[in-house]
Amino acid sequence: MPNRSDTEVITPALLRDWALPVPSGGKESRGTVLVVGGSRFTPGAVLLAGVAALRAGAGVLQLAAAESTAAALSIQVPEALVVGLPETSDGAVSGQPGDRLADLVAEADVVTVGPGLSEIEETRRLLHLVLDAAGPQTPVVLDAYALGALSHEPDLLVGSGRPVVLTPNLTEARHLLGREPGEDLDAEAAELADRYAAVVSLYGHVASPDGRSWREESGDAGLGTSGSGDVRAGLLAGLLSRGAEPAQAACWAAYAHAVSGQRLVPQYGRIGFLARELLDEIPHTIATV
Repeated sequence: MPNRSDTEVITPALLRDWALPVPSGGKESRGTVLVVGGSRFTPGAVLLAGVAALRAGAGVLQLAAAESTAAALSIQVPEALVVGLPETSDGAVSGQPGDRLADLVAEADVVTVGPGLSEIEETRRLLHLVLDAAGPQTPVVLDAYALGALSHEPDLLVGSGRPVVLTPNLTEARHLLGREPGEDLDAEAAELADRYAAVVSLYGHVASPDGRSWREESGDAGLGTSGSGDVRAGLLAGLLSRGAEPAQAACWAAYAHAVSGQRLVPQYGRIGFLARELLDEIPHTIATV
C-alpha cells in the first residue's frame, strides 16, 4: 500500500509530460463511446455522461437507456445514436435487454455502465451482459449502481486483464470496501484498486492496481453537486476513447473535472453551478494544460 508521500500530485506539468494521444483522421479515429444507464426517472445522467465524453474528444457517441426515455434523449443529444432498452414496471433498465445492446457493446471502443441505473439485481445482470459482450481489451468505466453490483461480486474483474476504471463516490466506496472509508483517500483508492484489479478514481484520488497513485488537489466544494459524477465518468470515457490508457485517462479526467469547476467560480461562486455547466468548460480546460 503506497504511503501518502508516494502519491504524485496531478499538476499541469505532470500532465504535459503525460500528453494525451491526438488522433488524426475522422471521427472513427477518436473512437465510439457507449453509455449504458438511464432509468425512466434519471435519464439526465446518461445525457451528462455522454456529452462529457464528446467534450473530452470521443468521436462517436451512443446512448442506451430505458425505452421510455429514448425519444427525449435523442432530441436532447442529437449527436448521439440512442437505443431504448426494455425496462421493468418500476422504470429500471432490464438486465436482459436482448441482442441489440450486446451488438452495440461488441462494436464500441469504450463502454460506460451505471449513470442513472437503478435496481441492483437488474444492474448485476446488465453488468454481466456488458462484460460478456465487450472485447477483452475494450476499456470499461463503472459508475454509480454498476459499482454497487460489482461490490456483490468482488472477484468479477480479478484475473480478467480487462482495462477497467471505477469511479466511486464515498457511498459507493463504502459498498466496495465493505466498511466506512477512512480519512486517507489515497490509501482507500489504492486498496480498492488492488482488491478489484482496476484503476480507481475516488474523487481526486487515483490509484492503479500496479501500485502507482496520484492526487488532484484543486477540486472544490462546488463539484459536490447532482450529476457531477456522471460528468466525470463520461469525461473519463471520452479520454479512453481517444487512446489514453486507464490511469492516464483517470488523472486527466480528475484534473479536467476539478479545473472546469474552478473556471465557473467567477460567474457562480464556489457553490451553485450545475453539473451541465461543467460540460462546456471541458475542452478549453484540456486544451490549455
